[in-house]
Amino acid sequence: MRDVAQQLRSLQQSFDVFDEAAAGRLGINRTDLRCLDLVLGAEALSAGELSAALRLSPAATTTVIDRLERAGLVARTRDEANRRRVLVTPTDAARAAEAEVYLPVGEAGAEALGRYDEEQLAVILDFLRAAREVQEAQAARLGVQEG
Repeated sequence: MRDVAQQLRSLQQSFDVFDEAAAGRLGINRTDLRCLDLVLGAEALSAGELSAALRLSPAATTTVIDRLERAGLVARTRDEANRRRVLVTPTDAARAAEAEVYLPVGEAGAEALGRYDEEQLAVILDFLRAAREVQEAQAARLGVQEG
């Protein structure tokens, strides 16, 4: 059990190092990187949705969006279903950055997971879900509300 805990700690630290390197490569800060990741994953989010997901105030979220827009990584577009609503969408530059920075990670991860059979992958998936639930519960314990 101790070895698993140590490996999880090392994994978290490696995520932090990678995120710092990715943010540096893109010329943005870690909060901006978190926002960009959300936008890339959803294709389009409102500022309110981003505020909730990032756990930032509306003013702070606007500042993040402004920085990402100046960097050419997001654009504000009108929601076709509700013209009063503004959506934040990834740009082609964001997609290119995603391909450069994250696609190799996905490919390497898929290759690493290729050594496991379906039953083993099911156990890994179960563990990852359980670990995420533990982290979310502990964040809530410290006063962070789910976004």
